[in-house]
Amino acid sequence: MPRPALSPEQLAVFERIEHTREHVFVTGRAGTGKSTILNHLAYETSKIIAVCAPTGVAALNVGGQTIHSLLRLPTGVIADHELEQPAELKKMLAAIDTLVIDEISMVSADLMDAIDRSLRQARGKKHDPFGGAQIIMFGDPYQLPPVPPRDPHERAYFEDTYRSLWFFDARVWRDSPMTVIELTEVHRQRDDRFKQILTAVRHGEVTADQAEELNAAGARPAPDDVITLATTNATVARINADRLARITGEPLRAVAEINGEFRENTYPADEVLQLKPGAQVMFLRNDPDGRWVNGTIGTVSRISGTVWVEVGDEEFEVEPTVWERHRYRYDAETKKLEKEVVAEFEQFPLRLAWAVTVHKSQGHSYDAAVIDLGPRAFSAGQSYVALSRIRSLEGLYLRRPLQPRDVIVDPNVARFMHDALGRST
Repeated sequence: MPRPALSPEQLAVFERIEHTREHVFVTGRAGTGKSTILNHLAYETSKIIAVCAPTGVAALNVGGQTIHSLLRLPTGVIADHELEQPAELKKMLAAIDTLVIDEISMVSADLMDAIDRSLRQARGKKHDPFGGAQIIMFGDPYQLPPVPPRDPHERAYFEDTYRSLWFFDARVWRDSPMTVIELTEVHRQRDDRFKQILTAVRHGEVTADQAEELNAAGARPAPDDVITLATTNATVARINADRLARITGEPLRAVAEINGEFRENTYPADEVLQLKPGAQVMFLRNDPDGRWVNGTIGTVSRISGTVWVEVGDEEFEVEPTVWERHRYRYDAETKKLEKEVVAEFEQFPLRLAWAVTVHKSQGHSYDAAVIDLGPRAFSAGQSYVALSRIRSLEGLYLRRPLQPRDVIVDPNVARFMHDALGRST
């Protein structure tokens, strides 16, 4: 599929990554094109790069490996535990010029330090941060926080060792400079007023007038086919099951074919997908021929062998697609870093889409959506992620009015971004 051309702002970031050895953190509001730069980098760089992410789903989305699997790190808090590194792992890590980490905001300070220590050890450069490798990070700390440890001992360790859980408070950054680049050009929203309000939500600085404008816009009754963004899996499952049950007839039951090492919590689509003609669905992959993108909403029109989906005025035949899980391997003969397929997951690239979780809506854009925060937003950035999926105020529907308590910004993020960019937040 043709990749979108980079804007001048995005191209300048790519050039900086490509022509320096700086450690760069690329951030920016939702819809500024962080993933566009990452994809361009993966295909166009002249450097030897490995791409990784903190979760299995995020790693699949960028065609990389999880951080733990790439570096063979133990799970849980790693602290100063000994890191076992077989010879082939050392060779592979020594061959990398640049390590690219997506969704960096979900990486804890401890894991960031473990990445540093692992690369120093493997590359035999104990005194160079990250063993001399360049680190490129993508993500928005205003959207996705790291998951706090459940174990009380691990929590106590973090409190004693780090200023916060966040990656930017890792020890490695005390003696290694990080270049922070914030993308400013929003490609998702065209409406300047809505952009201003979203920026205010992102920074936790919503005025009474802005809140009133949001709530007035969202107070209209939503059309029947508008997707709901909800905070819990249970709400989403209930809405989708209720709506599917309203359609008469037996559902098509498509079971995924899974080969190789795939953990259930990293499945890119439903293992068992139930569809009926009339079901509202969301595409989970970009189409190689450009007919739809990840996040496009359509309606199942008929089912015969494959599934036919109507998007706007057009009907498309949708066939099962294969997601590949990759692993990096160093080839001693060619002296190159190879990417091999270690698992495959085959399923229709569709999910029922009368509702989706705010978390799973990450990276998608919608013309219209109902925001259902339940009794209250329960994590920093959640309201911002939900609202910023929508292209305009005209497409916003709120299940209930937004309250001041729904807009949560982690003070550590405000502090870091202020220090890094000299901005008052």
